[in-house]
Amino acid sequence: MTGADLGLGLRLSRQAQWNQTETDWRRFLELGGEGCFIAELDGTAVGTTTTCIFDSVAWIAMVLVDVEARRQGVGSALLRHALAFLDAKGIETVRLDATPAGQPVYEKLGFQPEYLLTRYEGIASRSDTEAHTEQATAETLAEVSELNHRMTGTNRATLLSRLFADAPQSMRIVRIAGRLEGFITSRPGANATQIGPCIATAQAGPILLAETVNRCAGQRVFVDVPSDHVRAVQTLEAKGLKAQRYLRRMHRGKPIRDHVEALWAGSGPEKG
Repeated sequence: MTGADLGLGLRLSRQAQWNQTETDWRRFLELGGEGCFIAELDGTAVGTTTTCIFDSVAWIAMVLVDVEARRQGVGSALLRHALAFLDAKGIETVRLDATPAGQPVYEKLGFQPEYLLTRYEGIASRSDTEAHTEQATAETLAEVSELNHRMTGTNRATLLSRLFADAPQSMRIVRIAGRLEGFITSRPGANATQIGPCIATAQAGPILLAETVNRCAGQRVFVDVPSDHVRAVQTLEAKGLKAQRYLRRMHRGKPIRDHVEALWAGSGPEKG
């Protein structure tokens, strides 16, 4: 997949009513490079998939097939090709977020189920909060990346740097007694503002989530959280957001020892 295929990616994600924008697709290509693929059927481009490598961990996402070309093995072929590419790179762990319909397909390819994620949706409303965040800066990115790596088991420095570059004003942090306790960011989507990722301690997480929802007041928002993360769920439901759909986080290969309690919002199904 190259920049010339951006139109295909956008068309398919819109057809599926997914939330990605052209900026998201450009980010996939910049971070995934030669690991992003298209599928052709009878000479016509009909499918996509992306991979993004973070050291020994990779994410597979954006497995999309045109409605007119489905049930012909295109999606499975894309997945097998992406996995072969990652295996050739020596990637130890491949992760993805699966829909209920997709989970059996991924299990046949060797993926193991992890925890369930819930997407919360709604019109963000403003509420009073005494605690406040501060804007991240280029100088704090190293701290943000280190906290993320420690809590998620994945070095996502390149992704976080790109998200910051795209919208520096949207990345917020919380310090307690001078120590970085959490961060959050958000970005525009085709259907709603995507809030996340948010990686934080128990003290900082509610502050970051609540204030970011406040900052998005009046906008439709999506937030993906581990379904068993009681405090994150309570924070979002208190802001009037409702569960929209469910995804199953899965892995193939070496399990990742991440701290799920520190995941207050994912970055979206495409990169955890």
